[in-house]
Amino acid sequence: MEDIRELETERLRLRQWTVEDFPTFADYYSRAQTAQFVGGVKTREEAWRHMALQAGHWSLMGFGYWPVEEKGTSDFVGCVGLWQSIDWPEMELGYWLLEKHYGKGYAREAGMRCKDIARHVLKAPSLVSYIDARNKPSIRLAERMGAVYEKTVELANYGPHGVYRYF
Repeated sequence: MEDIRELETERLRLRQWTVEDFPTFADYYSRAQTAQFVGGVKTREEAWRHMALQAGHWSLMGFGYWPVEEKGTSDFVGCVGLWQSIDWPEMELGYWLLEKHYGKGYAREAGMRCKDIARHVLKAPSLVSYIDARNKPSIRLAERMGAVYEKTVELANYGPHGVYRYF
């Protein structure tokens, strides 16, 4: 299988987690406005455990969420990737960006690369994004990446979420 731990797109580098990512990660999760659709606000300790969870998913599954940075500046852009825990219904494509990087097309660029990895490298039988109906920007992004709304499900401990299917 192709090594997918480090990926590139035209403008972005998708890489593995480092301790240096933590201050930005913790700040993102400390604010209700940014964290509301990705599990909610977390204390520093909870954010640390959540970042460690992201890194651990890679060890257990061989894929996960990549920290995303701009190639030219190495500036941390956000987090985009694939998730499939034991009780998760299907492989999910998820994403979040720092506010200063909204509107640049980075989430779509990285998301399309992840979608390609899910289909052609991981040979996933399906790929979806689970999106809270209030998260209109995320719904628009999923649709721009080719996802189609299928139904609403009760997602684990996260409440009702729309299933947006890529394949």
